[in-house]
Amino acid sequence: MLDVIAVSLVSLAAGFVNSIAGGGGLVSLPILLSLYPAAPPATLFGTNKAAMVWGTAWASGSYARHVVLPWRMLVPSVVTALAGGAVGAWLVTLVSSDWLRRLLPAMLAVVLAYTIWRKDLGQTHAPKFTDAQQALLGALIALALGFYDGFFGPGTGSFFIFAFVKMLGFDFLNAVASAKVLNTATNLASLAVFAWSGHVWWPFMLPMALANVVGSALGTSLALKHGSGFVRSVFVLVVGGLIVKTAVDAYFH
Repeated sequence: MLDVIAVSLVSLAAGFVNSIAGGGGLVSLPILLSLYPAAPPATLFGTNKAAMVWGTAWASGSYARHVVLPWRMLVPSVVTALAGGAVGAWLVTLVSSDWLRRLLPAMLAVVLAYTIWRKDLGQTHAPKFTDAQQALLGALIALALGFYDGFFGPGTGSFFIFAFVKMLGFDFLNAVASAKVLNTATNLASLAVFAWSGHVWWPFMLPMALANVVGSALGTSLALKHGSGFVRSVFVLVVGGLIVKTAVDAYFH
């Protein structure tokens, strides 16, 4: 019973963070790994996905009711994200991702430094392209990051947000709203793989999923209430945390 309460509280916190700036796995996975050190990592990843997908879907629906989502971009982007994820997941069975593990902290540091340096970044929603151009570029971004998600994974949601802000001219609120739609699709694809291979602790899924939805609802509500400036601040904190976590994983383990 105490285990269920513990993992549910972790899932609530992860849903809160993930709904605003991505990176919910930064909260939940290290704690799950420390609570169950003898468990297969794939089972903990699968159980985490089984909970997170519900909170991400809730956030997607909440944002869609308040933000005009660019569906002409998002529909093809979902397709390319899933295709990229499938290729990435296949390639990781053939090629080691250790080189990317060592490179990731530097990649995240560039994102963080640029976001802090450009204080006006993502404050105004001013898409740079026509609908057709945006759909093409969005699909290419989703293909690349879907591949990254399947091949490695950490920080995918945060990379989506940054790419939409920097490359497409979205503000942080619209970027996170669009990112949640793509995150929901990629999470469902990942969950299907984990479930098919038996790597989900189903008794934990329901309480963790409910807690994740509550956290996601709280986070989404705050993001919608306070706007892009708030999302940007949380984004900076999350990316900073990801840099520390990925650097420790890459160089001290």
